[in-house]
Order: sequence, then structure tokens, then C-alpha cells
Amino acid sequence: MDDDSPGVDARRARWAAVGTGVVLALAGTAAAVLRASGTAPVLVPAAYACGASVCALAAVLGARGRTRRALWAAVAGVVIMALGDQFD
Repeated sequence: MDDDSPGVDARRARWAAVGTGVVLALAGTAAAVLRASGTAPVLVPAAYACGASVCALAAVLGARGRTRRALWAAVAGVVIMALGDQFD
């Protein structure tokens, strides 16, 4: 199979979307747990948890081949986490 074929590009895009979504979801979950154990307001860990769930949705969308929607879901998840961090 040629490395420049559309099938290979689509497979790489799917793996990139899944990998990015999983890494961001794990980071958001870890941040939510760390913030929940500290003195941060309740809204901060909740925002991290919500952002992590949106990033997990991005991983699912990427696995199903919806890479463009997965990109926007990952961006939205990171924005939710960043906005939640502003309440600290």
C-alpha cells in the first residue's frame, strides 16, 4: 500500500484524534482530582471534569472517523478546562 493513499491519511487522522482525545481526557481527569483534593472552589474541578468528558467524546468521534468534529470537541474541552481554571 502506498503511503500517500487517502486510506493511510484517514487512518493517521483517526489515530491522531483518538490519541489526542485520550491524552487530554486523562490530563483533565488528573487535574480534576488534584483540584478537588485542594482548596479550589467546586466549580474548578467540575470544569476540569466536564472538559475531560468532552475530550473523551473527541476520542470516540475520532475512532468513528469523525476527525473534524473530534478536533472541535477537543478544542472545546480544552477551552472548558481553561475557563474553569479562571475561577480559581
